[in-house]
Amino acid sequence: MPIPKSSQNKERRQKFLECAIDLFIDKGYFNTSVREIIIKSGFGTGTFYNYFIDKEDILKTLLEEFADQIISGHSTYYTTEKDLYKRFVETKRVTMEIFAQNEKLSEIYSRVAGTSEAIDKCLKQFEDKLIGFYIRNIEYGINKGAFNNVSVPTVAYAILAVEKFLLYKWIVLKDITNEEMVEMVVSFHETLAKGLVNNK
Repeated sequence: MPIPKSSQNKERRQKFLECAIDLFIDKGYFNTSVREIIIKSGFGTGTFYNYFIDKEDILKTLLEEFADQIISGHSTYYTTEKDLYKRFVETKRVTMEIFAQNEKLSEIYSRVAGTSEAIDKCLKQFEDKLIGFYIRNIEYGINKGAFNNVSVPTVAYAILAVEKFLLYKWIVLKDITNEEMVEMVVSFHETLAKGLVNNK
């Protein structure tokens, strides 16, 4: 049973996460064993289980921290930008730049969907966090009178769908560069924002 996060050594925890990311990329999630993560980390088996329950727990932790990083990037941007139109468009740039800066995590996110019920549950939690954040921000714009009254969940899911598709084109298909991915997402949101903005 893992010890409380507040009592964990941050460097050791991070080392396990970094080793897991590298192995998941090199060998694939399913072809990586907990034993290989332990060996690569240089720590003992008991130490691993002080930090994580199993391999799935590592993946869940990686995705949760990734979602938190994206939302934190948005929150930082919100403290400086008050124009709701610019916020709506530019926070998507922030999102995709975070994906681009975290290529290994982006690849794991893009490749593991559909491989197991447990993995899909982790991905759903990651995406639900993003969707919830998108919904709250669109509703905020509606409540402030800056956006038209639209089907908020539909717009939020469309945003995530476009982001996931372009991420897939960059990471898996290698059809576009990460710069093109970012610009395509921003362009989509500029177009979408024109329909959202209340011009009254």
